[in-house]
Amino acid sequence: MNLDQTRRHFFSRCSMGLGSIALGSMMAGTKGLASSTSSGARKPHYAPKAKNVIFLFMAGGPSQLELFDYKPRLTELHGQPIPQSYLEGKRFAFMDSSHGVKLLGSKPTFKQHGQSGAWVSDLLPFTAGVADELCFVKSCAADLFNHAPAKLFMNTGSGQFGRPSMGSWVTYGLGSEADDLPGFVVLQSGPRGPRGGAVNWASGFLPTTYQGVPLRGVGEPILNLSSPKNISHADQRVAIDAIRDLNLARLVETGDAEIQTRINAYEMAYRMQTSAPELIDLQGESKATLDLYGVDPSQPSFARNCLLARRLVERGSRFVQLYHTNWDSHGGPGETLEDDFPKRCREVDQGCAALVRDLKARGLLEDTLVIWGGEFGRTPMGENRAKTGRNHHIDAFTMWFAGGGVRPGMTLGASDELGFNAVENRAHVHDIHATILHLLGMDHEQFTFRFQGRDFRLTDVYGRVMHQMLL
Repeated sequence: MNLDQTRRHFFSRCSMGLGSIALGSMMAGTKGLASSTSSGARKPHYAPKAKNVIFLFMAGGPSQLELFDYKPRLTELHGQPIPQSYLEGKRFAFMDSSHGVKLLGSKPTFKQHGQSGAWVSDLLPFTAGVADELCFVKSCAADLFNHAPAKLFMNTGSGQFGRPSMGSWVTYGLGSEADDLPGFVVLQSGPRGPRGGAVNWASGFLPTTYQGVPLRGVGEPILNLSSPKNISHADQRVAIDAIRDLNLARLVETGDAEIQTRINAYEMAYRMQTSAPELIDLQGESKATLDLYGVDPSQPSFARNCLLARRLVERGSRFVQLYHTNWDSHGGPGETLEDDFPKRCREVDQGCAALVRDLKARGLLEDTLVIWGGEFGRTPMGENRAKTGRNHHIDAFTMWFAGGGVRPGMTLGASDELGFNAVENRAHVHDIHATILHLLGMDHEQFTFRFQGRDFRLTDVYGRVMHQMLL
């Protein structure tokens, strides 16, 4: 018997004992920082200002010109041709600006709010009420103007499939403090899921244990999570243990990280049979809290997901992402600025503001970074379909941030007087990612994962931290 055969014989006979040791180490590492058994996982580079992230993703591209970016000059020039100086070297998504395209003024009423004097339209009265807690960045910029690639770019830093999402990067680097719930959770509302679907929260080339886990807000949190009828909790545990032992034997023999992921998934699913139903059961929430969010406990809604996001970070989940769809506003059926856009605003406004207020009241806001925004913004000129709407715009749009080390009551950056271009403190998607990682204690230039012979990072080879918006 040669040395290699002896080694295989030893591990096959001893796999249960060694596997148990490996499992113990693995499970101990799931709390706090990512386990040392996870490929390349590490501690923060420096003390973080934020411990958790809640990303309120407005899928479809909300119009900054109807919400936050007040442009009286645009309204004054409503219906006039685009000035030639704005057209030089420009190409707009799906629009030929040389054929009768006119400027489109904003109809909502804008007012300044709070001590900060932030401009917010009357479509978001609840958000206006927490303006002093928010940092508005009005100079955001992206690279891609089709919905699915643009969502992928905002989530992964690349328009190409196969790159890890931001939530995956964060949980890979920092792990999760949740014992019985995933570290990266996805909640969805609206008539459908976001374009691109699960690639927006996929782990890419990172181990699949770091991918986002979609939870349903009502009913069974995860389909097929419950045990079949007539299968007791004890019987379920026996089955899980048997599968674990088989996987451990293979893990010790091969060292394949995906087998470790499989073991973790079975164990997490078993624990979630109790923890997930408890998470979505809102009976323990006070009437005052439910009223703050405007939540009917029996009905799914974006506001309900906001409340669940607070409950998730309380329980240690690291990254929670909420998607609310149908912000596209071209002017066609279901996409009008007059009727459909205000409806989207009413669906999210109270929940967003309540989340900020609730986190602050519970002492969680200082450790939780809240992000609001979509994959891009909308054009200053109109698009004529059934009604007049706005097309996709990547050169200047608005996002807001709160908590987690962000300076409250601040507006950073600006677009020009018509809203075409970012002209002050341009905040590219790579800069936004670099800043988020910085708040979590990670140097975006040093936070890498080697794949196919190259060190990859969330910010690719770009990005700068926007220190002006930080405490």
